[in-house]
Amino acid sequence: MFGKAKLDKSTGIIAAAWVAAAGMSGFVPQSANAAEKLAYVSVGENTRAPIGWKQFCQDHPEDCTGGSISALDVQLTKAALKEMERVNRYVNDHVKPMTDLDHYGVVEKWAYPDDGYGDCEDYVLLKRKMLMQAGWPQSALLITVVRDKKGDGHALLPVRTDKGEYILDNQEDKILTWSGTGYRFVKRQAQTDVNVWVSLGDNRPTNYVAGTR
Repeated sequence: MFGKAKLDKSTGIIAAAWVAAAGMSGFVPQSANAAEKLAYVSVGENTRAPIGWKQFCQDHPEDCTGGSISALDVQLTKAALKEMERVNRYVNDHVKPMTDLDHYGVVEKWAYPDDGYGDCEDYVLLKRKMLMQAGWPQSALLITVVRDKKGDGHALLPVRTDKGEYILDNQEDKILTWSGTGYRFVKRQAQTDVNVWVSLGDNRPTNYVAGTR
């Protein structure tokens, strides 16, 4: 079970470390047999990284270490699912939505929501950081750009597991499969290098700028 944590609004850091749940899942090599392919979004060619990711990496180079890493999936146990639910709900409850224009005076900026406000990428970045602090592999936490049901740009944090991809979303407290979200998946980080991005599914060109949600 996670220990207590909070957003420190005065210093802009996460004030307490998150501890992995007792009996948390192990990590397994990526699997790709035919019976499991429908559980995972289709991956295409390399594509451009969002400008917000590049800017975030300039501000937080320690969180953007490039280079080849092992492709590990999370073993989907009951404990792992509960852990995803806790992180997703915690961040959704503790961060209030605000556009980058209102927040920073610019159209697009990816940042940790240390002051308690942010848009969808900021929720994603914090959820990713919390799970990584708890020992989850970076290669299973893939920041992803989608088009939502209204056709607007949106960011999610899918978790690759041995049973498919499960989504942490600031618009939904429940953990859904990627195919159960109703979104059109556009692009995401490659599993073996966080600074390489790949096209997903419907690959039509899109200039991604997120809204508040």
